[in-house]
Amino acid sequence: MSDARVGRPPMSRDEVDRTLARLRDERDRISTALLELEAHHGYQLLEGAALDGETRRVQADVRTGMASLWRLFDLYGSVVSAAEDLRARNPRPGQAQLTELTRLLAGPSVELPVTEVPLGRRTLLSVPSGERLTLRAAVERMTPLYEEVAQAVASLDAVWSALLSRLAEVEAERRAADELLESLGGTEPELDRLRADLDAVAAVVRADPLALAAGGGADTGRLDAIHAGLAEVRRGLEQAERVRDGFTGRLRAIAAVLDRLREEEAEARRVRDEVLAKIASPGLPDLPGASASLADRLAALGRPGHGTGWNDLAARVEELERAADDALAQARETVGLVRGLLDRRAELRGRLEAYRVKAARLGHAEDAGLARIHDRVRELLWTSPCDLRRATVALSEYQRAVNARSKGAKR
Repeated sequence: MSDARVGRPPMSRDEVDRTLARLRDERDRISTALLELEAHHGYQLLEGAALDGETRRVQADVRTGMASLWRLFDLYGSVVSAAEDLRARNPRPGQAQLTELTRLLAGPSVELPVTEVPLGRRTLLSVPSGERLTLRAAVERMTPLYEEVAQAVASLDAVWSALLSRLAEVEAERRAADELLESLGGTEPELDRLRADLDAVAAVVRADPLALAAGGGADTGRLDAIHAGLAEVRRGLEQAERVRDGFTGRLRAIAAVLDRLREEEAEARRVRDEVLAKIASPGLPDLPGASASLADRLAALGRPGHGTGWNDLAARVEELERAADDALAQARETVGLVRGLLDRRAELRGRLEAYRVKAARLGHAEDAGLARIHDRVRELLWTSPCDLRRATVALSEYQRAVNARSKGAKR
């Protein structure tokens, strides 16, 4: 807005001096604000980057806005300097000098260049002179322009800084994985894929960060996903490194598990043969027999060959360790199930003896009925192969008979 203040009386010398003092302070503060804006991290990023997309448009707007700010400030500063010079040349200014000082300090003394005149005010043969503003109006025009540029720089800086910070973390994770893979040798297809993804996202972060903005902030989702993938790959490579460092010891440990597995498989066969001889229709589970194939896999494990690395070997070692442990657990479970049939027969024999002692204690040792049932149960339990089902039914009959005698004795 223009404030010509036409027809106002000239300022007094004191009023001129007070106004000049205020304008000097105002000029210094505006200059400091503009220099600080140009030194801002976000502004420096914009100035030094070759950008694309929405970020390039913001860069152009910021540059245009800053150029306009400096042009207005230079014009503003030139008028203030002219007033300072005039006042300095006239320690005791007269009426003419005070009138000129009043025009400079309060009148429309800031003349904008013709290029600043809106196209609508121009004609084919005549271009009007530039617009004139008071110093106050010049500041009022600079203020929203400064706020617009500062807001654009601050918003972009918030997004860009967050993206660059996260990108630095992801690139550090990639370097760690690369270094591990280089020391281990071989290839890692997943790492190759993640590198390509990271390169693509990094190009966007550096050239058009606003393409990765959402809700006024940075959207680091793609970088987060790549970081998680790289971390997983790195953990696998670290495991491969541990395999390399303890390779011989781990092979010995697998061999020891296979030795125990062979023992359990042999025990399963021994117990099975015993059960088949002593128990009728036992319904046995399949015998374990994984030790031979696992031993072949162990023998096939060697140090990395051409085109492979420790990371490839690590996966095979881990898989073999799991398979050996699982096979040993399964073999032990099978031995327990098979031996359980013999344990069941021993349990039934023990119960039979306990009830025989109970009958004798009740005074029924010579009871012919109980003796017949007892002998039938004993024959079933001590005959090979033993029919556990029939023996269990017969023992239950003997238990009921003994308990019945016990109740009769109490009455």
